[in-house]
Amino acid sequence: MIKWITKLFSSIQKEENIDNMKKYLIVGLGNIGAEYVNTRHNIGFKILDFLAKKEGLSFETVKLGSLAEYKFKGRTFFLLKPNTYMNLSGKAVKYWMDKENIPLENILVITDDLNLSFGTIRIKPKGSDGGHNGLKNINLVLNTQNYTRYRFGISDQFKKGQQIDYVLGEWNAEEEAKLTERLEISAEIIRTFGTAGLENTMTTFNGK
Repeated sequence: MIKWITKLFSSIQKEENIDNMKKYLIVGLGNIGAEYVNTRHNIGFKILDFLAKKEGLSFETVKLGSLAEYKFKGRTFFLLKPNTYMNLSGKAVKYWMDKENIPLENILVITDDLNLSFGTIRIKPKGSDGGHNGLKNINLVLNTQNYTRYRFGISDQFKKGQQIDYVLGEWNAEEEAKLTERLEISAEIIRTFGTAGLENTMTTFNGK
């Protein structure tokens, strides 16, 4: 009887582990508030908003952010926009990672990057914060740099001393014209990450 119960418990645990491996936390970094909606620093929010609109999803206000649940090819993607402001993003990531039992390797953080030309895609399995306050806080709270991040290039076309104004500024007309195509690719990156794995995602999209 004890052996049967142990075997049953082990079987249930394995099923739970398999289910957890099919869950993904996709975190778009940004700042809340209408004044930030169309700014370069909010590309993480913008990408998740684009995917949600395309798939007919709605974001729900939840603890530490806004969340939409996206089901695709047997996977469940939790699309999270933290409402903690950029420099406290780690708190929201850790909470939802723990709440949904999502393994570290199934987390994708989307952020802007000044060191990449506009629209450049850089997907990496780990790395430093690169001076980004959102990544800096996530690294601190998770106590690791070993999670996947998708860096979206916003370029560094600003004069000395104007970095903050540039990052928190809105896209110019030329960028706006090219943005929709980049958002389409970004939505596909999220799907591929969950269905084909990190290596395939990097091979397919890095430098695209």
